[in-house]
Amino acid sequence: MESQVTPRFFKDLVEIHPTDSSFKGMLDRARKHAVRCMEDSFAYAKNKWDKSHATLYFKVGDLVLVSTTNFNNIKGCQMLKDSFAGPFVIETLDGENAVEVELCEELSNKHPTFPVSLIKPYKSSDAEKFPLRNRVPQVIPPIETSCIKKITKVLKERKLRIKKVREYFFRYSDTTCED
Repeated sequence: MESQVTPRFFKDLVEIHPTDSSFKGMLDRARKHAVRCMEDSFAYAKNKWDKSHATLYFKVGDLVLVSTTNFNNIKGCQMLKDSFAGPFVIETLDGENAVEVELCEELSNKHPTFPVSLIKPYKSSDAEKFPLRNRVPQVIPPIETSCIKKITKVLKERKLRIKKVREYFFRYSDTTCED
């Protein structure tokens, strides 16, 4: 009969009883199938990742745009703010995954180091494709020709709720009803 030794591993089952070799063979086939499935899964995931992600390589001096997803100091409506700010110049590269940029005065209180995932390269507009982008219409503000008038009387005064602003309605000297 068999010895009273309890096997610790599945491979030890073969030595105990001759019919257990089929069980060990089944376990070996199942393990090989599981390893092959995991390798196929890893290869499929790597293929999908490589199709949708391009590795960006930056150099010192390149112009880049910085994502504003984590910027809380930009004033105005959150829905209307730009998704990227810039362009900024790269000062140093902190490894492959981080970039230090030279920020403008408005963003000077932000830390200048950003991960590469929040950076995208700046592409200037092409003058041949978009010829009207370079020609910005110059608006000349109208020049006031009115002379300085003296206030003779405050006719009305009102206080606005917004920021507690006061407005005054004046009467000026040397004016007609048409003015």
